[in-house]
Amino acid sequence: MLEIITSLLLPLAGIVADGGGGAAAFAVSSPDMADGKVARAQFANIMGGPGDNISPQIEWRGAPASAKSFVVTMYDPDAPTGSGWWHWVVANIPSTANALARGAGTNPASLPAGAVQVNTDMGVPGYGGPLPPPGQTHRYVITVTALDVPRLDLPPTATPALLAFMMLGHTVGKATFTAQGSR
Repeated sequence: MLEIITSLLLPLAGIVADGGGGAAAFAVSSPDMADGKVARAQFANIMGGPGDNISPQIEWRGAPASAKSFVVTMYDPDAPTGSGWWHWVVANIPSTANALARGAGTNPASLPAGAVQVNTDMGVPGYGGPLPPPGQTHRYVITVTALDVPRLDLPPTATPALLAFMMLGHTVGKATFTAQGSR
């Protein structure tokens, strides 16, 4: 019996792993981080930060056909907080979108219609650029999550943790890339 179940499930696992029957893989990238490095302009401009606090352009392709909306996050797992640091969180991005424009994190009018920025670890919504301690290199994980619902009913005080909880059971795909930054 186990052999029968295994023979039925393994081919399905392959279809799920490649995004579904030969479809293009769900992927995310940024022309502003093409070399895998955070550009100086994207660094924070507070507390001695050397940057301009300009959010990077984020692009995605190959999203699952069942996607009805997207969430984009930028997270630093290396921040010396014990829980990392959420730099940017955008939810309720319509399925017709495939990018966030450069600078959208500080100019909400340039976000796709209906998209909302969630409070970050700075305590406010919007982009808060990287600011690793001097001499340290941190990873900045950009993730685009495809959801099977057109929007999440987020309160204005939503945090990344609440958003993650509300996404449970609605994720139909995820694409991630990592850039590094140091000062």
